[in-house]
Amino acid sequence: MGKTAVITGGCGFFGTHLMRALTSDPAYERIILADINQPRELSAKAEYVRVDVCEEIDLPVSGEVEVYNFAAVHTTPGHEDWEYYWTNVAGATNACRFATRVGARRVVFASTMSVYGPQEVQVDEATVPRPVNAYGRSKLLAEHIHRDWQAGDAANRLLIVRPAVIFGEGERGNFSRLAGLLRRGLFVYPGRTDTIKACAPVEDFPRSVAFMSAFDEPVLTYIYAYPERTTTEMINRSFAVAGGFKAPSLVIPAGLMMAGALAFEVLAKIGLRTSINRVRMGKLLHSTNVYPRQLLDRGWTFRYSLTEALARWKTISDFN
Repeated sequence: MGKTAVITGGCGFFGTHLMRALTSDPAYERIILADINQPRELSAKAEYVRVDVCEEIDLPVSGEVEVYNFAAVHTTPGHEDWEYYWTNVAGATNACRFATRVGARRVVFASTMSVYGPQEVQVDEATVPRPVNAYGRSKLLAEHIHRDWQAGDAANRLLIVRPAVIFGEGERGNFSRLAGLLRRGLFVYPGRTDTIKACAPVEDFPRSVAFMSAFDEPVLTYIYAYPERTTTEMINRSFAVAGGFKAPSLVIPAGLMMAGALAFEVLAKIGLRTSINRVRMGKLLHSTNVYPRQLLDRGWTFRYSLTEALARWKTISDFN
């Protein structure tokens, strides 16, 4: 009898790509996408079950079960502080309780590089996390809950992934928005061009999970990001090559950008809502300088460079 993979948040960006990878792996017989949202797609091995991770998880499974906890409230800004804790911490608790009840010996948890906060100085897995917002703090608490699950039985195996900004088919986030701005020639640099924005392609994410799981250590934490220091200028130039866009060059002073963002916040209070605010502008000014030391020390290599991965995304779905 093959393995069963239960993916909480399985209908999202990460879950969909993991489902594709596990479908092609003969070791897996059944894949359950446990989510409050409907699936983007289903494979022959996959089935959808509506699950709210804020509540007790009760799924009919047997045999060898693996749990991939990808469910999260993650958009920042975009939610009240309590919402990050409500979903991310309660979700971790319920996912681990489910793993215990069904006798799962392996749990993979998708955390975030936000546990480090913004960093101009390079950080890696040995760096002490210092999150600065509710999203990062809630994810760090969730990491501890998963570690407690592993400590409950020496046979348990826990893999914690701290992804950078992940891009690719179906992303619907930062990189998709950036592609839209570049396509229309509307992107300007806010204050600087050398902000480091750690990133990596989604198509290699499942492969990294399988690679690190093979080490079979009780607890293993790794950062998923390109080892190169990808600056905003480097990302934009790679997009320009991959998408045929004109590379941006205009830099607007940070103070002026923040003043403009404040004006949009005032407009939002009278009903004219946009995605522009000072928090989002601040994120564009601060580096996320994370380095995947564990991946590199263990022999991992990415299949595609930043430009190559963007070009593949363009070919597959035109940056959607």
